[in-house]
Parts: sequence; structure tokens; C-alpha cells
Amino acid sequence: MQKRTTVKISKYIIIAVVLLFCAAIAKLSYIVFSPKVDGVNLKEKALSITTVKQTLPSSRGNIYDINGERLAETVNSYTLIAYLSPSRTTDASKPHHVVDKEMTAEKLAPILGMEEADILKYLNQEGKYQVQFGVKGNNLNETTKSKIAALDLPGIDFIVSNQRYYENAGIASYILGYAKLNEDGEIEGELGVEKYFDDVLSGQDGYREFQKYTSGNYQIPNTYSHVVEAVNGSDIYLTIDTNIQLIVERAIKSLADKASMDWMVFTVMDAKTGAIVASGTNPNFNPNDTNTITSYMNPLVSYQFEPGSVMKTFSFASAIEEGKYKGDETYRSGSIVVDDVTIRDAFKQDLGYITFDEGFARSSNVAATILALDRLGGSKLKQYYQDLGFGSLTDIELANEVAGDLSFKYRSEIASAAFGQGITVTPIQILQAMSYLTNDGIVIKPYIVDKIVDSEGNITYKGEREEVKKVYSQATVTKMRQLMHDVVDYGTGTYYKMDDVSLIAKTGTAQIASPKGGYLDGEYDVIKSIVGVFPEDNPKYIIYIANQKMVASTTTFANVVKTAIEEIASYANLTAKKSDIDHSKIINLDNYISKNVSDSKTNLENQNLDVIVLGTGNYVVNQYPLKNTSVMAQDKVFLVTNKNDYTLEDLTNWSRSEVKTYCNMLGITCDINGYGYVVSQSLGVGEAITPDATLSVELQEKEI
Repeated sequence: MQKRTTVKISKYIIIAVVLLFCAAIAKLSYIVFSPKVDGVNLKEKALSITTVKQTLPSSRGNIYDINGERLAETVNSYTLIAYLSPSRTTDASKPHHVVDKEMTAEKLAPILGMEEADILKYLNQEGKYQVQFGVKGNNLNETTKSKIAALDLPGIDFIVSNQRYYENAGIASYILGYAKLNEDGEIEGELGVEKYFDDVLSGQDGYREFQKYTSGNYQIPNTYSHVVEAVNGSDIYLTIDTNIQLIVERAIKSLADKASMDWMVFTVMDAKTGAIVASGTNPNFNPNDTNTITSYMNPLVSYQFEPGSVMKTFSFASAIEEGKYKGDETYRSGSIVVDDVTIRDAFKQDLGYITFDEGFARSSNVAATILALDRLGGSKLKQYYQDLGFGSLTDIELANEVAGDLSFKYRSEIASAAFGQGITVTPIQILQAMSYLTNDGIVIKPYIVDKIVDSEGNITYKGEREEVKKVYSQATVTKMRQLMHDVVDYGTGTYYKMDDVSLIAKTGTAQIASPKGGYLDGEYDVIKSIVGVFPEDNPKYIIYIANQKMVASTTTFANVVKTAIEEIASYANLTAKKSDIDHSKIINLDNYISKNVSDSKTNLENQNLDVIVLGTGNYVVNQYPLKNTSVMAQDKVFLVTNKNDYTLEDLTNWSRSEVKTYCNMLGITCDINGYGYVVSQSLGVGEAITPDATLSVELQEKEI
């Protein structure tokens, strides 16, 4: 049996433990009940500490074209404020509020574009600590802000914020859309790509959580903090090619200058991939100034209208696919009665008995009616239209797309649908449907985004060809290409025949539905359109152009369209011959290095290019752009000579990129302030330029 051991604890140890416990209780009671401990009021100290969650804002991504040219970016903007309260000034010799209101108004008026009396109304407000100056004092750019700051006016200051800036104001505006500050002070997309990809462009704000005293702004030393870094928005690269976009914009402007119209849309799509390479509209707007917006609907995806005879491209193809079409079969043209409704051919012409092939070339409504009613039937026609994408969204990456309407049931409605009346479509649907003609009968989905690149440089999305459905056979495609060739060769599209570009097309003239029922019957109460493909043998582009109530002749319309097509073909090296390029076309540069300056200058000027010669040497040692670069008429070409006695050019109305190129060619420092085009320069015209020179220029935006 194990012997039990007894452990005796000294009474002094027990007494010591009890005394320590009592001391701890006493100290705790003192801390709890005493207002101060060691001279510190713990309650006040605890109340003075707060946990703060500080937002770390993300940066909105940029938008670029297919070539990497920046189309949209975020820049600083400034709101002008004036401090009125004398309490801000502690030293009368250094005032921090507005002292001389009349002088302040006098100095600010010309810069803000305001009347002095209007500025004084703001400055004379009683009891206000600070004031702003209304619309004219908001969204100031760097140039305006610098001019005001240089005045060094007491009490004048700025609130810094961000705003979206669009480098080429008025170019592809409805594609880009716009973004502006919302009520929370954040930039938010409201139209176009800016709206559709708002979350992608915005990124994700981060935050920093830490403890601070209520009376201070900084973290308390040696206290915990938690940081979640902001994720900046991604950059979006569009399929838009700015060079082709400029051609489209010029064509639209040319027509708008020549004729009045309700609206116009002109879009170019890559025939093989579905990429939208250009899309312009009239009316247009400047995304830097939302006051210029007259409509928030993008005609490409938001306008739905009766398309007219371009739909014969699909109704005829459907009859061919069903084996119900014989091109050499004849029918009686002119008119046909369906359900007591008389359907007449275009322009009320009566050509007697003609073949169905000729009926397509002449845009015969009677031929389309016979094919729809006697060969296809309404359900088959509607099914083909639906397979092509009509009546459904294409889901292109643009906001506010609509689906159109394919409601037709009765015989007269079926007939009308065959030649594009009584149904509604959108321009983007026409382009999608036309892709069957360039993809062996397969419909491909249109898209506008080439790629999305995150803030780390990773490609998170890549746009590419996407097949929707195979609708027609190769035999049908071949036949339809021949029929569209005939339209331009001898039919309704002869106005569009060109020597250098082989275009196949289908024209359309649609009546406009009246709000009171029936159709408008004025001479110009129509929607004119053309859908085309070029070059014929190896299609590169599909175009669709439509306008409503354009007061102009078909010849005027066709000439502008032909010029645009020729320019696009020339830019893309698609022309059949390149010897007759006129001043309005795209120019492919030759090599001028080592050539005579005078001869090179003359050659380039004969091509309607703006030649900038650097130095007075007699031969060229460098050029920009380089050989084989495509440029537009009136673009600048820089020739550097073998003598570096450079003098300064008049830079008025030069763009930012032109100024940068000029300074790079000269090898000098360049300070560019503002956005838009040059309005002033620091060095005088003709002044000698030395290698250590610094050129400062100020830019301002132009109106559309």
C-alpha cells in the first residue's frame, strides 16, 4: 500500500496571494469608479477613438479603337469656388477670402465667359462661407484652371474632381456613349459602351480601415489597420477603326450639308468576322458636352423601322433555298391584287412580262409577293426571317438594343413582309442577316469589342467570330451574289457602280407608317437605304446605310456613298486600280528618305497632304509617317532635311498628336496644356529652335 504524502502550504504564502487579489480588486474598482487614472480620463479617451473606413477609389478604364488610339479617358476637372468669410483670414497682409469683389469679378469674367455683374451676384451673397459660380464655373479643364490660378486672386480656389474626356469629340459618339458624375460623385456610364460595360470600366473601390482620434486625421500609432486595395477598371479596345470611322463621319456630314433629313445611320462591318469597324449617325453629339444630345437612342440598335426592299435579299434567298425559284421563269410585272389590296412595283413601273432574276434587279414588289404567297407561304418566310435574326436581339455589346417586330399573318401582310413593309427591323439586324452572303450561308453575330484588358495587363475577354446559324446553302449564296451584282450592273443600283471597287448591293425605298394609320405620301416621306458587300469576289466589308426623309436626289446620295466606299477600299488596299486617287481618298505613303526635298514636297502636296519641312537642307533624312503608312488627305507629313536650322511653324489648330510628333521630330521638350486643338504657343512663328528649347502650347476643344 502506497503511503500518502501531505503537502503543507505556508500561511505566509496564502496571506500574500489574498493580499495581491485584494489589491487587484481595489485597482480595478478604482479604474471603474474613478473619473481619472494616472491623470487620464479613460472615458473621454475611449470616446475620442473611432474606427474609420476610408474609401480607396478605383480608376475608370480607358476606351481605345482597334489600333490602340485612345477614344475615352478620365481626366481632372475643376469647380471654381470663392471663400467669402473673413474668418478664413488671420493675417490681413495675406488674405484667404475675397477682399476686392469688383476686381475679382473683372479678372474672372473673360476667362469664364461670364458678365462681371453675374459674378458679383455670387460674390455678394450675405452670410455665405463659400460660393460656386454655376455652370460656367464647373468642369473646368487644366488650361482654364491654370489661367485662373495664375491671377493669384485671394479667396479663389478649386475643388478637384474627375470627368470623362473624349479625345475625338463627335466621332462614333453613339458607340462610345458617355459617362458623367452621378450624385455620389462617381463616374457612371449612361449610354453606349460606357453604359453597357460600366462595371468593367469602373473597377472596384478598395478601403482602409483604421483607428484614429476624433480630433485627428491620422491612424493612431501601433494600432490595427486593414487595407483592401482598389482594383482599377479594365481598358476596352473596340473593333472601331478610327480611319474608317472618319471616312464614315465625313460622308454623313457631306450629306447633312447638302440635304435635310430626320436621321441617318452608316455602318461598316467586317464581312468575315462580324466586327463593327465604323458606325456614324446624324444627328450626332459631343460626348464632352451632354447638352448637345438631341436623342438618347443609338440608331444602330435602338431605331426600328420598316426597311423596304433590302428585305428582298432575304425573301428571294429563302425561295431559292426551298427550291421554289426559277430565275428564268417569267411573270407579269407592274401590279398584283392581294386581298383587295393592290401591290405595285417600285416607281409604279410596268415592264410587262419579265424574269424573276430581272425582277430582283428591278426591285419588283410583285415578284416578291408571288414568291412569298405562292412558293414559300407565311410560316416559311417568317421562319427564315427568324433564323436570320429578325425579331430577336443580336446581343451586340451596346445598350438599349430593341428587337423589331415580325408580326404578319394575313396574305396582304405576308406579301408586304416579303418586300420589307409592315415589319420592323434594326440596322444591326440587317448587317447580321447579310453576313450569310459572305460566310457560305452562315449568319454570324456582330460585335463591337475586340478585347478587354484588366489593370494588370491580362486579356480577360477577346471578341471573335461567332456563328449564329447556317441558314442557306452555298448554291443559294452564289445565286444571290449574282442577283446583287445585277442590281448594280443594270438594276436599281446602277448609281453605285464604280470603276475601282466591285460592289454588289440591294437598294431600298420604304414608305413611312403614319401615326394616323396607313403611310405618309409626301415626295420625301421615305426611308432610303442600301445594303452592300465589297469587293465582290472576296468580300471584306458589309455596309448598311439608311436615312429618313432626306431631301436630296438619289444621285446626290449615291455619289457621297460611292466616295466613302472608294475611300474605305483604298485605305484597306481593296481597290481594283490605284492610279486615279483624287484628293478625297486615302493615300498610301511612298518612301521620301534620301530624295530631293522640293520634289518630295511637291509630290505630297499634289496628293493634297499638308507637308511640314524641318530645316532648309536639300534632301530628306527622315520622314513621318513612314513608307506604306495609310494617311488621309489633308493629314500632315513631316520631312526632316539634312540641315537642322529649324524654325517654328504656326501650330494653330494642330492636334495634340501632331504637336507631339512635331516636337519628337525636332528633338525638343514639349509642354501641352489642355485638350483639343492648339490656340496659342509659347514660341513665335519663325523663331529659331535650339536643342534645349521648350515649346508650350495650349489646346482647346472645338465645337462639332
